[in-house]
Amino acid sequence: MSFKTIVVHLDTSPNAHPRLETALGVAKQFGAHLTGVFAVFSPDPRSLYVMAGTAEYYRQHEELRAERRAALKRLFHAELRRAEVQGEWLAVDEPASFAVPRLGRCADLIVAGQDNPGDAESYVGDLFPENLILTSGRPVLLVPYARNERSTGRRILVAWDGSREAARAVHDALPFIRAAEKTTVLTINGMREGGQDRVRGADIAALIARHGVPVEVADIETGADAPVGETLLSQVADSGADLLVMGGYGHSRWRELVMGGATRTILKSMTVPVLLSH
Repeated sequence: MSFKTIVVHLDTSPNAHPRLETALGVAKQFGAHLTGVFAVFSPDPRSLYVMAGTAEYYRQHEELRAERRAALKRLFHAELRRAEVQGEWLAVDEPASFAVPRLGRCADLIVAGQDNPGDAESYVGDLFPENLILTSGRPVLLVPYARNERSTGRRILVAWDGSREAARAVHDALPFIRAAEKTTVLTINGMREGGQDRVRGADIAALIARHGVPVEVADIETGADAPVGETLLSQVADSGADLLVMGGYGHSRWRELVMGGATRTILKSMTVPVLLSH
């Protein structure tokens, strides 16, 4: 299995270009076809008529967005040519929370961005990353809005607890893992399942090693009240990892998405790209 079809979500935020660079790098590495899906949040302009002057503001804002969209489309095609990657541009009118999961289901990997509360243009819908992880049925590579390093997947940290979601994430990340220089399987306070007489993480590490990949196993003991998400972030920094692989824990409800504590922490404070599967 490899990544041969990749979908990247694009919008009018300043982080769209770095996100595109990440997706292009992955597509180039694996010889994949890259589809750029442009989808933004567009409120109904009729809802603004109750305030004097807002209709004109909305019109001007749409013109600015149209300019940014055209510039991003030109950049997308120019970057495809430069990277010698096959791809296509799709601009959709439906909400991103519906369009990106729908289009992503016919891809091997979806690349999207972390929510940036300081940038209104990055908002495309409530709980967009959570919705994408729980409803797309595909692995999602989330790119942090504050990112300094350009590499993705040379040094991988796998967060392992023996759960279904973690197993799904490891298998979805195998293309990255096979190409990595170093992969570390990390358990925190042991696995949730299994006997304590086994080396924690050893079974999944053996699976990875059979793919011809050098892999290390590490276990960290923390206090009972230590937050797992914060521990993972600390280990990412200490290990120099440039990709975190983990299960996206949670479930969907009517008009509500509920994520596990560690997942919520990573989604809020990630410092490197994170591959999540549910």
